[in-house]
Amino acid sequence: MGKNKFKVLTLVSFTFVCLAILSGTAQAATLYFSPSSGSYTVGSLITLNIYISSEDQAINAASGVISFPQDKLEAVSLSKAGSIFNLWVQEPSFSNSAGTVDFEGIVLNPGFTGSGGKILTITFKTKTTGNVPLSFFSGSILANDGKGTNILTSLGNAQFILGGTSQNIPETSTPSVVSGAPSSPIISSPTHPDSNKWYLNNDAKFVWEVPASVISARLLVGKIPNAVPSVVYTPAVGEKEIEDLTDGIWYFHAQLRNMNGWGDVSHFRLQIDTEKPTSFNIQEIERDDPTNPRAKFDFEARDETSGISHYEIQIDEDNLRIWEDDGSNIYETPILRPGAHIMIVKAVDKAGNALANSVDFIIEALETPKITEYPKELQSEEVFIVRGTTYPNAQVALWLQREKEDPRSYIVNSDQDGNFTFVADEKLKDGIYKLWAEAVDERGARSNPTEKITVVVEQGLILRIGSQAITVLAVIIPLIALIIFLIIVVWYSWRKFSSLKESINKETKEAEQALHRAVRLLKEDVESQLKMLGKAKSKRELTEEEAKIVKQIKKDLDSAEKFISKEIQDIKKKVK
Repeated sequence: MGKNKFKVLTLVSFTFVCLAILSGTAQAATLYFSPSSGSYTVGSLITLNIYISSEDQAINAASGVISFPQDKLEAVSLSKAGSIFNLWVQEPSFSNSAGTVDFEGIVLNPGFTGSGGKILTITFKTKTTGNVPLSFFSGSILANDGKGTNILTSLGNAQFILGGTSQNIPETSTPSVVSGAPSSPIISSPTHPDSNKWYLNNDAKFVWEVPASVISARLLVGKIPNAVPSVVYTPAVGEKEIEDLTDGIWYFHAQLRNMNGWGDVSHFRLQIDTEKPTSFNIQEIERDDPTNPRAKFDFEARDETSGISHYEIQIDEDNLRIWEDDGSNIYETPILRPGAHIMIVKAVDKAGNALANSVDFIIEALETPKITEYPKELQSEEVFIVRGTTYPNAQVALWLQREKEDPRSYIVNSDQDGNFTFVADEKLKDGIYKLWAEAVDERGARSNPTEKITVVVEQGLILRIGSQAITVLAVIIPLIALIIFLIIVVWYSWRKFSSLKESINKETKEAEQALHRAVRLLKEDVESQLKMLGKAKSKRELTEEEAKIVKQIKKDLDSAEKFISKEIQDIKKKVK
């Protein structure tokens, strides 16, 4: 019985162990390389496949960052052929300067389940001898459970030997996360918010939240995408500023610790480029036909850090154009008029640094058309017709400008012999016109304009007579009205003057009569006084002096009467 009990206990224990193993691996998912090892000669190519394994749980998304030694390997190409991913959150990419390959994709419903789901194929070129380790700096595998649960349990690695020499390969280890430790902090940067963009600013600031239970923080900035931070801050800090970073791709790492231990590490990527492009040359591509209105140029610009983003182009005084190179480096101008031109171009890198260059070039003109027949003088009711010659089956732009008005253009086509005729759709208004023409071919190339010709448009005879009659009436009618007005004014004035004259004569006559009466009264008064003196004479004789005064008074009265009477007579003469 002892043996039987032992067997039962052993069976039960084994069952529980199996169940524990099964329950622990039921949702296991891994990312791995294939092949994971091998020997290659320098200069050869390594084709490396990235696979996903998730046998018990359907997955619908995965991402990863692969690190390779850039001094020994050079990524040549990426291939999505045969991938289980239906959609890519971001296109797979590689950076030989940073030594990384990035990918992130989605598998549509019902997801993927299995052990050999191919994600990506990477082709490397070997550079030098030695051991070449490859690993995943980071990765995630999300379950198709509606929650996006990360079921990644392990990340594979690979080792290759270049040059046929076998060496000891050091083991790599990843710090394990203690249960109950803080989650990885979410890092952001107010100075470099977008990890996929390049920035001119080489002073960076990073911020993250620090939970109350956190007692320490561990930070690091460097070139390795998935490094483990080593600089400890106690108490924990929630921000960090770093100045004077050199150009290139940097990674900021942060890790938090509470009483249970250190949590997951967060990584934040930033890209800095403070230098303008290293070189920029412009070379005009020779044209078979110098009258071609579109010129082509070869742009050769280089930027070692972020690369060329676009070109800012201005031709003469035209508006600025933004041009993004499609990989050909060949820029073609829009249609330009004939003559000398200057093109100023800025090569702008992805951080906004620019390097300028300029080039002068000439668009030659087509042969100028000839105007052979036109009216020098034209009546406004007549049809305006112009004839000339130019290239066969070409277009001619005719321009008409009336005095200071804006010129108007008309397009006519020449026949197979190069003759063209222009007939105005509407009759021209009277005035002085300037006429000139330009030839335009199917490419948009133009000739220089012809000399400006003067055309005088006048009104017809009947219209001119009518116009002249209207002009005469416009003068005569106001003149007649003015004469009538003057007659009325003169008549009215004469009436007023006649009335005034009669009044003056009447007043003058009355004044004369009043004068004579006044003088007469004065004389009578003097005579009366003299008589009184005469009566007194018997008593006393007048002295000689008194006699003179009496005599002088009589004389003065006579003189005053004559003078005033004469003035009144003069007034009567002037009034008549």
